[in-house]
Amino acid sequence: MGGNLTKQKPTTMADNDELLDVAAVQTPTMSSFEYPLEFTFKIGTIANDFVAKDATGKTVAYVKQKMFKLKEAVSVYNDESKSKVLFKINADRWLDYNASYNFFVGETEDTIGRVGRRGRKSFWKATYEIFDKEQDHQYSISEENPWAKVWDSLLGEIPVVSMFTGYLANPRYAVKGLDEEVILRFKKKPSFFGRRFTLEKVGEVSQEESERIILGLMMMSLLERRRG
Repeated sequence: MGGNLTKQKPTTMADNDELLDVAAVQTPTMSSFEYPLEFTFKIGTIANDFVAKDATGKTVAYVKQKMFKLKEAVSVYNDESKSKVLFKINADRWLDYNASYNFFVGETEDTIGRVGRRGRKSFWKATYEIFDKEQDHQYSISEENPWAKVWDSLLGEIPVVSMFTGYLANPRYAVKGLDEEVILRFKKKPSFFGRRFTLEKVGEVSQEESERIILGLMMMSLLERRRG
């Protein structure tokens, strides 16, 4: 009668572990890196973009903000070739001071968290909050020297002197956990041309948590770029 029936091999625990390993490899993520990281904004281009490199000079990500969008949209690529999208950061509403920015994995709708401004406190100093995928508040980013933006604004109105504000007025931000301990410090480096920021590790933080924090800082640096 009919052909021979092929006996299927039962799935073992080892097979399941192998499938999980393959899935983990295929999930877009930032490559391993060494602190400090440096964000370098490109100059002379219309696009609002920058490259993130680690202490060894390896490119960790290339960040590009889509222009002329009513809702902020940012793509985080593996490098400047843009061969792979690691994450996308999208605003939850049209241009709005209180918008929240969600982190999506690759081209999927899977989110690993979000970042948003903390209400009225941001009028005096930049203050942002980072949430995990369960919408639980995990970290806060706060400006440590809010007078930097005041001096930047005042000096920017003075002819000739305004050329040096990029060297004189440099904001500095602290990333803190719920215990108010500083984990990372993000600061602008003095420069006459372009914009460079460094991210230094102060406390203990895992690779997974680092990614969520870095995505928050990437979005914040794009939003705060005009302030020095």
